[in-house]
Amino acid sequence: MFADEYELIDRIAVALIRRRERIGTAESCTGGLVAAACTSLSGSSAWFERGVVSYSNEAKAELLGVPKGLIALHGAVSAEVAEHMARGLLAHAPIDWALSVTGIAGPSGGSADKPVGTVWLALVHAGRPARVWRENFGGDRHAVRAQTVRAGLMALCEALEDRDS
Repeated sequence: MFADEYELIDRIAVALIRRRERIGTAESCTGGLVAAACTSLSGSSAWFERGVVSYSNEAKAELLGVPKGLIALHGAVSAEVAEHMARGLLAHAPIDWALSVTGIAGPSGGSADKPVGTVWLALVHAGRPARVWRENFGGDRHAVRAQTVRAGLMALCEALEDRDS
């Protein structure tokens, strides 16, 4: 993790602690790297509640309640699945925020519609509209996963700071 990521996580921690809120992550292509980044900060148990690695489609359905039919219809790497992953975690965990990621880190697994580097992220807070967005990252597997972590953390930080105003 880079020094600026520690600053980013610290900003997230301060904002969440101030509002007495907690976050959880539902991760596929990052395999728990977002949760690892969050828990790299001492005292993170005050604001980070849990991380679920739902790498397989079965895990997405069993652990997060993503309908199998939705995965069959849109694919695991889709806006619909990313949003359901976050909403499923929010519904089953004592958290206020849920951040989910699902994508194709490569080097294999891409297609014409969803090339390697395609990642869908969702950020959900109870009582607010979900933010669901697509990123198209370049580089190798490590780079795609690192950029995904950064994008998710940046979006969370921006949402928290936007709520401060």
